[in-house]
Amino acid sequence: MKIMLGAALALACAAATQAQDGKLPIVQAPGREALSLTLYSGDLALVRERRQLMLPGNLVRVNLGQVPAQLRPETVMLRPLGNGAFKLLEQDFDARTLTPQALLQQHVGHEVTVLRQHPVTGEDRSERATLLAASDGAVLRFADRIETHYPGRIVFDRLPPGLQPDPTLSVLFESAAGPQTLELSYQTGGLSWKTDYVARLSADGRSLDLSGWVTLANRSGTDYMDASLQLVAGSPNRVQDRFMAGERMAPAAMKLASAEPTEETLLDYHLYRFERPVTIADQQTKQLALLTAAALPVRREYLLAGSEPYYLERQDQQAQTLKPSVYLEFDNRGAPLGQPLPAGIVRVYSPDREDATQFVGEDRIAHTARDQTIRLRLGTAFDLSAERRQMAFRKLGERSSESSWRMNLHNARSEAVTIRVQETLPGDWEIVQESQRSRKDSAHTASWTVAVPAGGSTQLDYTVRTRW
Repeated sequence: MKIMLGAALALACAAATQAQDGKLPIVQAPGREALSLTLYSGDLALVRERRQLMLPGNLVRVNLGQVPAQLRPETVMLRPLGNGAFKLLEQDFDARTLTPQALLQQHVGHEVTVLRQHPVTGEDRSERATLLAASDGAVLRFADRIETHYPGRIVFDRLPPGLQPDPTLSVLFESAAGPQTLELSYQTGGLSWKTDYVARLSADGRSLDLSGWVTLANRSGTDYMDASLQLVAGSPNRVQDRFMAGERMAPAAMKLASAEPTEETLLDYHLYRFERPVTIADQQTKQLALLTAAALPVRREYLLAGSEPYYLERQDQQAQTLKPSVYLEFDNRGAPLGQPLPAGIVRVYSPDREDATQFVGEDRIAHTARDQTIRLRLGTAFDLSAERRQMAFRKLGERSSESSWRMNLHNARSEAVTIRVQETLPGDWEIVQESQRSRKDSAHTASWTVAVPAGGSTQLDYTVRTRW
C-alpha cells in the first residue's frame, strides 16, 4: 500500500491500531474519562487522569495517547482503581511524532516513488528513486541522475514503525481479562501560570478596588479538556514532590460553580481550587478570575532613601538633586480581602479629572500571607524634590568620622505633603545633632518624617558620627 505524503498524517491512527509487539495483543486506550491539573511555579504541572478499557488478560501492551511531548517519564505512576489489579513490567515514552520531515528521515536509504505533473496535460508521471538524505531538503538518486528539491510529490510505500500522530506512553503489564479502570499521573513541563492584579484608586486616592487574574499558558504539546484545576502558590522542593500524588482526582463533569477559586492549605503551601472545569488547548493562553475586592483602605507615602557610602568620606560641595518615590500600602486582612495572595504584578490605575482611567505605575509582590501589608512602589513624584548637601566632614580616627548634612525639600503642589527621609548609615553610628527628631528604624537606618507646606520648602539638618 502506498501512502501519499499529504495523506500520511490522516492514516497514522489506523496504522497504529494494526501494529503488533511480537505476538502480544495491543490495546489502544480510549480518551480520558476524568482529568485533573495541578500547576506549580517553575514550569511544572502534575496531571492526573482516569481511563477505562477492556483488557484481553495475561500479558498485554496498552498505548496511552493524549500525553504531552514534555512528559517526564520518570514521574509516571499507573495504578488500577476498584478491584482490578495488574503487574506492571515495562513502560516506554515515545515522543517521535509523524510529521513530513520525520517521514522523510525514516525513509533515507529506501526507495520511494516521485510523482511529477505534466505541465500541459496535468497527468501524473511516476519515477522510482532512492532517498539519499533529508536533513535540508530531499536528495534523490534516480536511475540516471541525482536531484535535490525535485518539483514533484513523494509517495512512500510504507509507514515506518514507531511514528505516531502524537506522543504515546506505552505500558506492558499482566492483568486479568475484563474491564479495567486505570489512573495515570505524571509530571510535565510546558504548563505554567502567573498572577496579575489590577488596582483602581478612588478619586480621592484613599481606597482602591483590586481584582486578580490567573494567566494559564499551555505549551506542553497536548490539549486538556474539562480539567479540574488547582494552582499551588509556593516553591516545592522537587525532591519532595511525593505528597502531590495523594490528591484526590475530581471528576470533570460540568456543573454550576463559583467563578472564583477556593483557597486551602497544602502542606506549607497554598492551593487554589477552581470549582468550574477548565479547558486549555495546546498553544493557548487563558485568563481566569482569581479574586475581587472593593474599597480597600490605602495609604500613600513619599520616600527619599539614601545610601551609606557617602557617609565615609568628604563629598563634592555640589548639591545632589533627589526625587521621592511614591509608595502605596494596603493591608491584606479582613473582608473582602484577607486571603493568601500569589506572587504577581500589580498594575495601578487612577481616574483623572474627567473620570477617565489612567495608568500610574506597577510593582511586583511576593507570595503574601493574610494579615500582611502589601507595599507598592509606583514611581517618582513629579511635583516633589529635594537637594542634599554635605555641610561638613572631619575624620575622628582611622576608622571613624563625623559628617553634617542639609536637605531642602520642596513641594510645588497646592496641598501640603509629608515626606519620609530614610538614610542608611554605616557601622556603629549615632546622630549627634538634628533639626527634627529622627527615628531609628533598624541597626542601619534612621528616618525623619518631614512636613512640607503647599508651594513651600522645609529644611532638615543633621550630623552623624560613625565608626566602622
